[in-house]
Amino acid sequence: VQLQASGGGSVQAGESLRLSCTGSGLPFNAYAVGWFRQAPGKEREFVASISSSGISTYYADSVKGRFTISRDNAKNTVYVQMNSLKPEDTAVYYCAAGSTNPNPSRSRYWGQGTQVTVSS
Repeated sequence: VQLQASGGGSVQAGESLRLSCTGSGLPFNAYAVGWFRQAPGKEREFVASISSSGISTYYADSVKGRFTISRDNAKNTVYVQMNSLKPEDTAVYYCAAGSTNPNPSRSRYWGQGTQVTVSS
């Protein structure tokens, strides 16, 4: 099982990025997928999640209205469109498969992370 996260980068505050998470080695369309992030010295925190069908989505309050999670099961990929980025969004972003639960311990498979840096 492999989850490949990509799309990170360095941007200015107010700009946008789209992260992608592509899965292989698992029936991707049967798994809920979540995005989490971890800033230096902080615990890993929930960002957003999406059900296996894509019908249900969930967001952390800190990103609601700015981030949009979506999926294309034909491409085994989940996306998170991040708009109006803020310096406090700076973190390593991870995707995880297995649950929509915001508790990271409930996800079964994890990707390697992609760095997002937002400068003011």
